[in-house]
Amino acid sequence: MSALRPMTLSPAVHALALALLASALLTGCGQKHEDLREWMAQQRASMHPRIKPIEPPKPFIPAVYDPTIGTDPFSAAKLEVGARQEVQQLNPMLQAELARPKQPLEAYSLDQIQMVGSVKIKGQQYALLKAGNLLYRAHVGEYAGQHFGKIIKITDSEVDLRELVQDATGDWVERPATLQLQESTQ
Repeated sequence: MSALRPMTLSPAVHALALALLASALLTGCGQKHEDLREWMAQQRASMHPRIKPIEPPKPFIPAVYDPTIGTDPFSAAKLEVGARQEVQQLNPMLQAELARPKQPLEAYSLDQIQMVGSVKIKGQQYALLKAGNLLYRAHVGEYAGQHFGKIIKITDSEVDLRELVQDATGDWVERPATLQLQESTQ
C-alpha cells in the first residue's frame, strides 16, 4: 500500500484560500444585519419629534421717564421726608429714648462693660463699671450699652438692665440684661 503523503500548497495558494474564506465569512455577516439597517432607516424616516411650539415673546414696553414731572429720585429732600415719616411711626418708648442725651456708657456694648464692684454712698447703691480702661460709677436710672440699656437694679453682685431691641417682626420690645460682678484676674 502506498502511504498518504500530505499535500503541500504553495504559499500563494494558501494566502488565496485564506482570503476567500475570510470574504465568505464577512459577506454572511454583512447580509445578516442588512435587514436591521433597513428597519432602522425606516424608523428614523417615520419618526417626527413632538416639540411644542415656542410662544412668541411678550412685547417690552419701556417706562417713560419725564424729569419735569414729580420730584428728583436722588433728592436729599425726599430722603429727609422718608426719615421723618419713619421717626413718626416709632414706638413711643423708643421716641423718649431717642430724645434724651446719650450717656458715656452707651458708647460701649454690654460685652465691653464689666462690673468690678459696688459701693453705697449716703444710702444709694452704685455699681462700679469698667469700660475702655475707664472706671464709671453708675446708679439706678442711668444708661449703659448700645441698646438703650436702662439700669433698673443694682446689688452687690450684679446690675440688672432693661434694653430696647427690635424683634424679628421689627417691633421694639424690652429685653432684660444682666452685668455680673467680675472677679479680679490679677
